[in-house]
Amino acid sequence: MDVLSELLDGVRARGALFRRTVMDGSWSLRFAAGSPLTLATMVRGRAWIVPATGEPVAVETGDIAVLRGRAPYTVADDPATPPHAVIGSAEYCVGGSGPGEAGEGPDGSALLLSGAYTGRGEISERLLRALPEVLVLPGADCHRTLRDLVVEAVAADGPGQQVMCDRLLDLLLLSTLRTWFDRSEAHAPLWYRALDDPVVDHALRLLHDDPARPWTVAGLAAATGVSRAALARRFTAQVGEPPMTYLATWRIALASDLLRGTDATVGSIAGKVGYANAFALSVAFKRHRGTTPTEHRATAPERVQG
Repeated sequence: MDVLSELLDGVRARGALFRRTVMDGSWSLRFAAGSPLTLATMVRGRAWIVPATGEPVAVETGDIAVLRGRAPYTVADDPATPPHAVIGSAEYCVGGSGPGEAGEGPDGSALLLSGAYTGRGEISERLLRALPEVLVLPGADCHRTLRDLVVEAVAADGPGQQVMCDRLLDLLLLSTLRTWFDRSEAHAPLWYRALDDPVVDHALRLLHDDPARPWTVAGLAAATGVSRAALARRFTAQVGEPPMTYLATWRIALASDLLRGTDATVGSIAGKVGYANAFALSVAFKRHRGTTPTEHRATAPERVQG
């Protein structure tokens, strides 16, 4: 499995929150649901996304925007328009189930659709760190069929709607990110660009497929069919860090996701990611993250309930 597939394989919406909002005239909405990742598209009209930091970003009809982080952001007809409503998690849901819906009528000039991931462990932290605070994929480059299916599913009402919307949101995110990373302006992370080097790609696949194996540079070089020096040189040039440094970071990232996404013990997680015991993992985790595994788990954001 390649690195991107490994990261995207962990994307699983569970009870994602959806909202359709119809606007007319001058409008501005402040979104404060605290979701780790949100997808939004303008079904009609155009808008500006004003993130917590950085410059406003324009979104045209059909574009797909991906917003990373739990900080509030604003969507408006103009960056200068002050918010006239705050949208929290409760405003996404109607009666505790189904998509939230609000606005001035079905024929408004602007129709915004958003879907927000809510729970911990649904999105890999390493994937989140690879994304900008806001990215916008032009409508011409989007998977239009998927986008239209999401729009239709959110507007419908029937048995299994939540599960259908969750799975479609996952597919739309995967399609959007894969296309985004291939764009030059995306400034894709080094580990993604490294896939063009067959030796480094092979080495990355081995590390991701079996992170618990007691890898050494010599063992990894033998498995990829090159010398230790050649592997170390090519890997560092392509990925930005030596193989064993990358492996240590990857193991901690896996442990982080497991700590927040499962109820497994620290000791069992240690074994899964290549550490002899809970103490060894705790020492490495503290060195990389500045906190212990137990503290990391205790500070995980709770699942947002609609």
